[in-house]
Amino acid sequence: MTIEKLIFYFFATVLVFAAVRVITARNPVHAALFLVLAFFSAAATWLLLQAEFLAIVLVLVYVGAVMVLFLFVVMMLDINIAKLREGFIRYLSVGILVGLLILVEMVLVVRTMTAPVLTAAPVSAVPNIEAIGQVLYSIYIYPFELAAVILLVAMVAAIALTMRSPRQHKYINPSLQVNVRRADRIRLVNLPAEPKD
Repeated sequence: MTIEKLIFYFFATVLVFAAVRVITARNPVHAALFLVLAFFSAAATWLLLQAEFLAIVLVLVYVGAVMVLFLFVVMMLDINIAKLREGFIRYLSVGILVGLLILVEMVLVVRTMTAPVLTAAPVSAVPNIEAIGQVLYSIYIYPFELAAVILLVAMVAAIALTMRSPRQHKYINPSLQVNVRRADRIRLVNLPAEPKD
């Protein structure tokens, strides 16, 4: 067994373990952290397949943005986990039925597939990230720019929707500070002395 296969089996085992822990963990923060571990393991297997772009996108987009946002939402909201799990047993039979249905569909799809003839992929002198960049900025330049404009409009719309009315800001007036009098700031109070015991 080569070292690449050993590394693949290691990351595949970690990926399966993390995926199982995502759905079995009782704490949603722990489930999110196991999902981060699953994403890292999937990115490592993609690196073994020489799909560097997909691995980097998976880490940057899902781990760096989506999961951090999910963790912030889960940690900021006070979620009552016990109340969420109250009706779990009631829907267990429906969940098992849907799981078995998906399993039957997957078995039928895999059985009907014919095994493709495996041929070696042509080796290109250009790395895959450079090839994706060349295709993205030549053939698909207009859809790429359109997607960028849509994302920019969505970001501006999200900012506009979350902005509230302007708050009352406190400004310093230097002329009022310079022209202050002692009587405006200090008040002398005459208190009678307390008798000693």
